[in-house]
Amino acid sequence: MVRSRISQSGLTAEQIRARLQASGYPASLLDPYLGQGTRGSGLGVPSAQELAALQALGLPSLTEALPYDTGFVRSARTAPSEVFGVDVFQRTTTQFLPLLSGPVPPDYKLGPGDNLVLILTGDVELTYSLPVTREGFVLIPQVGQVHIANLTLDQLRDVLYTRLGRVYSGVRRGANATTRFDVTVANVRANQVYVIGEVLQPGAYQISSLATVFTALYAAGGVTERAKLRGVEVRRLGKTVATLDLYDYLLRGDTRADVRLETGDVVFVPIHESRVRVSGAVLRPAIYETKSSETLADVITASGGFRPDAALERVKVLRVLPADARATQTTARVAIDVPMSAGAVPKFRLEDGDIIQVDSLEAASDQYTVAITGMVQQPGTYPWRPGMTLRQLVVLARGPRIGADLRDAEIAKLPADRSKGQLATTVRVPLDSTYLFERDSTGRYIGPPGVPFPARGTAADVPLEPYDNVLIFRQPDFELQRTVTITGEVMYPGSYALKAKDDRLADLVQRAGGLTPRAYPEGIRFVRPADNRGRINIDLPKALRDRGSRDNVILQPGDSVRIPEYQPSVRVSGAVNSPGSVLYRKGAGLEYYLSGAGGFTRSAEKGQVSVHYANGEVRTRRRSLLFSSNPAPGPGSEVFVPTKDPNTPHTDTVALFGAIAQILASTVAIIVIAKR
Repeated sequence: MVRSRISQSGLTAEQIRARLQASGYPASLLDPYLGQGTRGSGLGVPSAQELAALQALGLPSLTEALPYDTGFVRSARTAPSEVFGVDVFQRTTTQFLPLLSGPVPPDYKLGPGDNLVLILTGDVELTYSLPVTREGFVLIPQVGQVHIANLTLDQLRDVLYTRLGRVYSGVRRGANATTRFDVTVANVRANQVYVIGEVLQPGAYQISSLATVFTALYAAGGVTERAKLRGVEVRRLGKTVATLDLYDYLLRGDTRADVRLETGDVVFVPIHESRVRVSGAVLRPAIYETKSSETLADVITASGGFRPDAALERVKVLRVLPADARATQTTARVAIDVPMSAGAVPKFRLEDGDIIQVDSLEAASDQYTVAITGMVQQPGTYPWRPGMTLRQLVVLARGPRIGADLRDAEIAKLPADRSKGQLATTVRVPLDSTYLFERDSTGRYIGPPGVPFPARGTAADVPLEPYDNVLIFRQPDFELQRTVTITGEVMYPGSYALKAKDDRLADLVQRAGGLTPRAYPEGIRFVRPADNRGRINIDLPKALRDRGSRDNVILQPGDSVRIPEYQPSVRVSGAVNSPGSVLYRKGAGLEYYLSGAGGFTRSAEKGQVSVHYANGEVRTRRRSLLFSSNPAPGPGSEVFVPTKDPNTPHTDTVALFGAIAQILASTVAIIVIAKR
C-alpha cells in the first residue's frame, strides 16, 4: 500500500529524497518502498517514523488500513461495561496517540532514532539534518561525531557550545557571539513496548517515545473487565519501576503518576482483586475496585455521591459469607443494615463481592403526605414533615383563591377508632387575616374584598398530621361581576355590571338612561348566549309598563340587548316585480306591501311568503283550502317572497278540482240511496 501511494503521487525518487531531507527526515528513509528494496513480505509493517514521513510528503494517510498491532485503530464494545473505567480506554480514533513531530518536553532524553535539525546563522548560514545513530551519536560535518544519547536538549546545547566553538570561532556564549546556533528535534523516535495482561489486544507496539502508560493502554484497545485498574505495573529491565492507580486519572484527572515509556518497557495489567457493586440512588452506579484500607464512604465518594432522591437513613450491604462462616449453602448470603447519622456515610469495612444498595425515597417506603382542596391556587397532595402547620400548607398551595371563605376550614383526619367502619373524622379550625398573602410593602392586603374574616392573631396555627385533608370553603353565593351589553337607541349604550343576581331588563334600560325618542321598543333584539339559548322574544313595552310581567326577564351574564331605531318602512324582496321598500301603514296587511312592490312574479312561491320583524322574529304565510294565515308586517320589517323550485312536481289544479267534484257527487248519491 505504501508503494501504491508513492507511485500514485507522481513523484520521482530524487524528488522524494529531497523533500524528506528538507522536512528533517533521512533522505533514504523510504528507499525500501521506491523499488530499490526487496519486494514481498520482508518489509513488514511501516514504522511510526515512516508513516509520519509519508504524511510530510502530503500523501494520503494509511491509518485506516493498518493492522491492529500498530496501535492506530481498535474496535469498541457494543454494550457498555458495568465495571467502572473499562470503557474509558476503548476507542475507535487515533486522538489519544502522541504526535511524532513538534516540540518535546524539557526532560525528554534523546536517543537512537531521533532526528535533529541544527541551524547555524551569522557568519555562517548552514542547516544540518542529524539522525541519531544506533550507538547514540550524531555526525556533524566538519565537527565530527557527538555522543548525545540520554541527553536533554539543554544538555546538548552545552555540549555543542564546546564542539562547535572549536570549528566556528564566532560560536561563543554571551552577546559578542557572531555565529549563533539552534538545535531542535524534528522527529522523535518510535519505541517498542509490550502491553500484556488483561488488555483487549496484548502484544508489542511501536509507539512514540513521548508515549506514556495511558498511551500504551489506548493503543492496546483498552482493558478487559477482569483488569486491575488500581495496580497497573510498568517493568523495565526486569524491575517494576512504577505502579499506577488509574482511579486517580478516572476520578480526579490526576496524571502525575503516568510515566513515559522507553524501548523494551513492559506494561502489565494484572487480574483484579477486591470489587464491590454500587446500585440504587447514586450518581454513577457501577462495579468498583477497592483497596484494603478503603471503606463504604470511599466507595460512595467514587460513585459520585447520593442522588437528591436517595433515602439517607440507612444503606443495605449484601454480602457472601466466607466458606468457613457458612452454615449451609442456603444461608451463605446475608444482608447488613448500615445506619447513617445525619446523612454521613460511616467507615464501614467492605469485602470482595459486596453489593451496596442505596434506596430511593419512592422505593424505601410510603411517603407521608397531606392534601388540600377547595379555594386555593394549587390544590393537591404535598409531602408531610414533622411540625408542619396549616399555614405552611396553604403557602405551599400558593395561597387562597379569590372567593375563599377565610373564617374557618375543615380538616379530615384518619380516625383513631375504626371499629364501626369510620373512614375519617372532621374538625373545624379557625382562620384569620394572616392567611391572605397578597400584600404590599406596608403589609396591607391588596386583593379583592370578601367575606369578613377575623383579624391577625385571632386563630392559632394548627399542626397537621400525616394524611390530613384540608378543605378551604368558598364564600356563599360568591361570584365575580356579571356583565350585560345594551346597544342601540338608549341614552347610554355600553356594557353594564349587574348589581344583583335578580337584576331585570327594565332595570338595565333605566340604568342606560331610558329609550331615545327615535327608539322602536317593539323591535328589541334580546340574545342570550348562555346554554346556546340564542334569541328570545321580548315585549319591551310590556316589560317597561309592568315590572312584574314575564317579559321583564332576569338578566344573565353575557346577555345582549339591542334596541333599533324606528324605521317607517317595510322592505319587500325576493320574487316580486319591483323589490324595494314600502312606507309603513298602520293596520295594512301583507297584501298591501306585496302590491306596493308590484305583486308576484310568475316564479313566486306565493304560499311561502315570510315576514322578518325588526326584533329577529320570522313568521311565514300559511295557506290551504280551508284556512289561511297572513302575518302583518311592522315598522322596519322585511317581506321575503321565495322562488319556486323548478324541480318540484307541478300540481294540475283543474284535474284536482274535477276529482274532488266527482268524489262529492258519489257521496251525495250514496246518501240519497241510503235514505230510500
